[in-house]
Amino acid sequence: MAEGLSVSITRAGPLLVDAAFHVPPGQTMALVGPSGAGKSTILKAIAGLLPTTGTVRVDGQDWQTGPHGLPAWQRRVGLVLQGGGLFPHLDALGNVMIAQATPDRDAALALLAAMQMGGAVIGRRPAQLSGGEQMRVALARALARDPAVLLLDEPFAAVDPPVRRALIALVAGVRQQSAAPMIIVTHDLAEAAGSADTCAFIDQGRIIEQGPAAAVHADPASRLNQWLTGPIGL
Repeated sequence: MAEGLSVSITRAGPLLVDAAFHVPPGQTMALVGPSGAGKSTILKAIAGLLPTTGTVRVDGQDWQTGPHGLPAWQRRVGLVLQGGGLFPHLDALGNVMIAQATPDRDAALALLAAMQMGGAVIGRRPAQLSGGEQMRVALARALARDPAVLLLDEPFAAVDPPVRRALIALVAGVRQQSAAPMIIVTHDLAEAAGSADTCAFIDQGRIIEQGPAAAVHADPASRLNQWLTGPIGL
């Protein structure tokens, strides 16, 4: 039975992290907060890219068990980094296929088609793709891992508003393709409310407020809204 993602981790410097939360299957949590608050650090810790103590439990399996925990390459994580993080020496199709446990060209092409990528563009390398195209390939690659968890680190930060709207719609489509719990890091509260079920405000490595995204967005007294409108004492 799918239990989703449960996280309770701590990490000493250079950035202190002390965070605990749960994301049920098929739901999305937005992590929002100032630069350097620890949002990306939490994603990398879940993916096994940074050492932490505590638990990262996915559908009942503790990925932190053992001296070093489950290694990153064994964690079924679909990770989308800022800018896409594509391999520059591979074309779009190659970037998707490299994430597959068993290379399957037809399945990779289907994922790219779902991201509205087809024709000659799938044979282009990242340097020949626009920012929006790179992010579409990155989303397809994340799904190619058949992920148990989806982690998106500010996937829309480097694209223009019209492209951003299209990508948000694609992420909504990803939700329909995968029941994996998703965490999306963003600085945009409206974006969080539009793409997430719950929203967590993080500052200095600690989650200090969380709740339904729409409710947090609508509440002028929420600490997240206060942060967006001006300095607050945290």
